[in-house]
Amino acid sequence: MTDLHRGVADPVMDTMNFLNEVTLHHPEAISFGPGRPHEDFFDTEQIFAHVRRFLDHLAAQGRSPAEVRSAMCQYGPSAGLIRELVADSLRVDEDIDVPAESVVVTVGCQEAMFLALRALISGPDDVLLVSSPCYVGITGAARLLDAEVVAVEERADGLSCADVEAAVLAERLRGRRPRALYVIPDHSNPSGVTMPLETRRELLALADRFDLYILEDSPYRLVSPGARVPALKALDRGRRVIHLGSYAKSLFPGARVGYAVADQTVSRADGTTGLLADELAKIKSMITVNTSPLSQAAVAGALLASRGRVSELTEEAAAHYGRTMRAALRALEREFPAERRSRLGVSWNAPGGGFFLTLRVAFRADDAALGRSARDFGVIWTPMSHFHPDGGGDHTIRLSTSYLTHADVEEGLRRLADFIESEVAAAQRRGC
Repeated sequence: MTDLHRGVADPVMDTMNFLNEVTLHHPEAISFGPGRPHEDFFDTEQIFAHVRRFLDHLAAQGRSPAEVRSAMCQYGPSAGLIRELVADSLRVDEDIDVPAESVVVTVGCQEAMFLALRALISGPDDVLLVSSPCYVGITGAARLLDAEVVAVEERADGLSCADVEAAVLAERLRGRRPRALYVIPDHSNPSGVTMPLETRRELLALADRFDLYILEDSPYRLVSPGARVPALKALDRGRRVIHLGSYAKSLFPGARVGYAVADQTVSRADGTTGLLADELAKIKSMITVNTSPLSQAAVAGALLASRGRVSELTEEAAAHYGRTMRAALRALEREFPAERRSRLGVSWNAPGGGFFLTLRVAFRADDAALGRSARDFGVIWTPMSHFHPDGGGDHTIRLSTSYLTHADVEEGLRRLADFIESEVAAAQRRGC
């Protein structure tokens, strides 16, 4: 291991494998671990219909059969085949008005993160700020790129712009350049928190003031019920936001299609200018070369079928996820009435959408505790400590509700309550 890149030995790299192993070793347990969409909203035959619709679309544009064949069977442009359709969809669904040339179609959102970091982090003094707790994919990508990560701890109601400003100033005093801030502003993974509109406006003003870019990753917007707060990119007038998107939750993860919107202007040494998207496409050409045309065709067909309004395709799923989240919150209220809640030191947040909520407990909710929970009580959850780059979250767990039935949610939370009761009793016997 000492001969390999230090990133592969970072604990963050083991997070997903660890959680998968717990699930495999305890298949009978009810799992609140995976943040995956529910499979009842997938239709295998529809994939073929989507691909055929896109092929017909290419033909209707005047492409010959040979050109259509080449589009599907050859490598294709690194920036993507379906940039226009993605840009149109963002315009009608999210009020994000950007040229198609500013879109780069990626292999999932993870690649979009990697491309953005590789482009922005240009030297050893450049720093990536992350809202903490944060999605492990961004910290993992940063570790592999030797990018320094500085965590800005969320408060109970989410990220504070005052804390972001303090972190920026502290890094500047150390002689380093805060380059970008990564956030999931809507129903965040893992905390479930949504950033208020006023905070979004304040954050954009802060980014302008400190020459900071915002990496906006928001995969849960279109699978959550109710009115949506405008995306940061929709509010972005200074081109400070690089919007990172994915069709994993809204369509299906197997497509592995995401995108980056990078409409920032780049001034080149020869005096010409271009878009940051052009530079991301160059980097992509040296990593995955291009995103699978077949995957792009399946996504494009769905966009064509909905006239770009993915929110219409996800309306039923969003309602389902909302009902499941509310069922979980009701079950928590039932399992932990006020007296028991106080006695056990339990509290939780109440997201209005998304896949996740967080629950605070009085004992150390680490990997060992998860093992006892899975083995002895048949319920799996995720320790929040995995999502804190600088440590923390030791007494908090993440619960994902997206993949479970209402019956499993109720039974799983009953088991979780029994586990918490057992852990608190054991701590009291030890005199902790």
